[in-house]
Parts: sequence; structure tokens; C-alpha cells
Amino acid sequence: MRKLINVICVTAGLMLSVSVANAQQKLGHINSEAILSVWGDWTKAATEINNLSNTKQQEIDKMMGEYQTKLKAAQDKEDSRSVSNQAQVNQELEKMGKELNDLQNRIQAAREKAQKDIETKQQELFSPLHTKIGNVIKAVAKEKGFAYIFDIAASQGFNNIIYSDGGEDLTAEIKSKLGISATAPAPAANKPAAGATKPKN
Repeated sequence: MRKLINVICVTAGLMLSVSVANAQQKLGHINSEAILSVWGDWTKAATEINNLSNTKQQEIDKMMGEYQTKLKAAQDKEDSRSVSNQAQVNQELEKMGKELNDLQNRIQAAREKAQKDIETKQQELFSPLHTKIGNVIKAVAKEKGFAYIFDIAASQGFNNIIYSDGGEDLTAEIKSKLGISATAPAPAANKPAAGATKPKN
């Protein structure tokens, strides 16, 4: 009888240990800033993006300089207008105005193209790196038995979850407590709320 009681106690203890182990999920963290700042592939890509951005800005600055020169010439021409040369100056000012307007449009187009080119290059260079580091984080987490990995970098808000495996999803329960139907449709993406004002550029 005593032996049976001991067996029951040992079994209960093992079951309790398993239950506690399951409840205590391992948490880990990384500092992405500390990693990316010294990762050669990342810094090389960042340098390439920075160089492209500087090149585009220099091209726009050159066009802006040309615009300022033409604008000053138009202002000087207007100041030289008199009764005797009014017709001729007006004709020249009209031509100069068209040139200024055309140049202004080209500057705007250059800015938009520069932005698009930079975003395309960022996607081309950084997307594979994001995938690579994501796979490494996942592999390390699984190897070490971590259920959650947080990024404690300041740029990520100090507590951004970048990996999770397991854990209980409480979304439905929170919805229920808030009186939200489980079948409530999700809002359309990028659709402003009623009465919201569009931000000014």
C-alpha cells in the first residue's frame, strides 16, 4: 500500500513538472541595431543606397541652380522694362516664363523618379537581407527552444516581437470581451475612418 502511494506521488509530481514546463515558455531578445550596424552585407547595402540618394540629390540641386539663374534673369529683364521696349520685353518674359515652368515640371518629375528609384533599390538590396536574418533568428530560436524573440532596439520600440512559436492566441477572447462579433469583417486596408482628414503634404 505504501509503495502504491509512493508511485502515485511520483507520477503526480512528474505530471506537475510537465505542466509547469509547458507553461513556462522561454523568452529571448536581440538588439537588431547592434547586429545591423556591424553586418557587412547590411552596411554595404546602406552605403549603396546613401550614394544613390546623394547622386540623385546632386542632379536635382543642379536643376534647382539652373532654375534660380533663369528666375533671376527673368526678374532682371522685368526690371529693365520701359515704355520704349515694353513690347519686346513682354515677349521675352513670356518665353522665359514658359522655360521656367517647363524646368519646374522637370524638377518635380526628377524628384518623383529619384524617390521611386531609391525605393526600388532598397527593395532589391534589403529584401533578401531581411529574409536571411529572419531565417537565422528562426533557426536559433528553434535550436535554443525559445517560444518568443523580442527586438529591444530603440528603433523597434524596445519590445517588438520578431519571432513566435506557440503560445495561446487570445484574439477571439478579447473580441468577445469587447462585444465584437467573431464574424465581424475586417476594415478595408488604407481606408480612412469617417470624418478623418487627409494629411497635408
